[in-house]
Amino acid sequence: MVEFGEEQGNINKENIFVRSVLLVDDDPQTLYICKSILQKADFENIFTMEDSRDVLSFLAKQPVAIVILDLKMPFLSGQELLATIAKEHPEITVIIMSAGDEIDTVVDCMQIGAIDYLLKPVNPTRLVSSLKRGFEFCSLKHETYNLKKQLLADDMENESAFAAIVTRNKKMRSIFRYIEAIALSREPVLITGETGAGKELIARAVHEVSGRKGDFVAVNVAGLDDTMFSDALFGHGKGAFTGADSSRTGFIAKAQGGTLFLDEIGDLQELSQIKLLRLLQEKDYYSLGSDVSTKTDCRVVCATNRNLKKLIAEKTFRKDFYYRLLAHKIHIPSLQERKGDIPLLLDTFLTEAGQDMKKKKPVPSPELLTLLSTYHFPGNIRELRAMVFDAVSRHKSGRLALESFKTTIGEEQQADTEATHSVTEESDILFLNSAGRFPTLKECERYLIREAMQQAAGNQGIAATLLGISRQALNRRILRQPSLAEPLS
Repeated sequence: MVEFGEEQGNINKENIFVRSVLLVDDDPQTLYICKSILQKADFENIFTMEDSRDVLSFLAKQPVAIVILDLKMPFLSGQELLATIAKEHPEITVIIMSAGDEIDTVVDCMQIGAIDYLLKPVNPTRLVSSLKRGFEFCSLKHETYNLKKQLLADDMENESAFAAIVTRNKKMRSIFRYIEAIALSREPVLITGETGAGKELIARAVHEVSGRKGDFVAVNVAGLDDTMFSDALFGHGKGAFTGADSSRTGFIAKAQGGTLFLDEIGDLQELSQIKLLRLLQEKDYYSLGSDVSTKTDCRVVCATNRNLKKLIAEKTFRKDFYYRLLAHKIHIPSLQERKGDIPLLLDTFLTEAGQDMKKKKPVPSPELLTLLSTYHFPGNIRELRAMVFDAVSRHKSGRLALESFKTTIGEEQQADTEATHSVTEESDILFLNSAGRFPTLKECERYLIREAMQQAAGNQGIAATLLGISRQALNRRILRQPSLAEPLS
């Protein structure tokens, strides 16, 4: 006899493979009790089978994630079935049930490949916890397989999901393949990277590749105290507090079946961290003013530009929360690390700006790419986009002028200079020792001009911007000493 879960008809084969269970026991009473326990614990897609001879033919047609086998059964024993399943279906996780007098057999089964065992009569709490561990093990096994498959592949299955991310950088392409590898995981994802690097775009790509039917809901948690955070995420019922004249649906409910993206997670208060940790562990939550918990199936993706390990050392970020978020981690390289993407991004932003301002797409001068390649972009892609839109707004006709770019870069470099004006004694000694003695002012000037000219590919205007002087002032120095225009050896 094979009995299907209540919602079997509405679930696709892939999901059954990830989250379904087959119970095998010749005792109908045991099957009924185990299934009832699991249904009460909100497990779905439960198959039951009394005749062990039907198991292998069933598995050949119907993928499942976990098989729970009784050891003593007529026809085929649980141990015999386990050996065959381990050989023919290594992707399936097996848990065995046994009486207390079968310890030696249990040990043999664990060596063959079973991950856990349950003593009869089955304890409900033990059964549920064993199955939860089984699903975690199963998920990890599939993710490892998918990760190897994706990282070794040259192409991707979901190119369209990454269409909004303009890149040809190898590190970024590796990130895309990693996202595909963890697509079906329900575990949280932590995205790190500098401000403006594109963390939300990556989070949206995670959602798109996962194929989740629910919405992508983005929330910036920076600046939210615990009360505001709890109300925003969990919602509240009517009368939950003074002024709560009507109920409010929280962001978690809005992201049901989808993805909840929490940006600036490093700024979250400790009490809020504890509440979010519980949500990640238990998959349920309480709306404000309610004593009834609500189950959630949303996947949580978090992002931060802060050093969380440093925050842990400073006692402002919980270590247990950090490691719960760390199930999957994605670090986005800065624009400084992917300068090969600047031409692509520049072209994309010029097109967007032209369309947005109803202007013909400007043509950039060749010197613009050289100028941009010398800049460190502390604001990353967001800063480049802002530069382009500002320049296009000023553009009249002909080639796109460099002036607005030079002004922005010059102002940023001036701010950096003022911010780092006070150098440490250690950096002073390092600079002085680079020449083996105290360098002269003329030597410093010569070195800086030649370095700037090299970075600017011989363009005096760009080199002058890097040095913080006018082009005329630089030109006068080079005329007096032509060797300054020669590249460094």
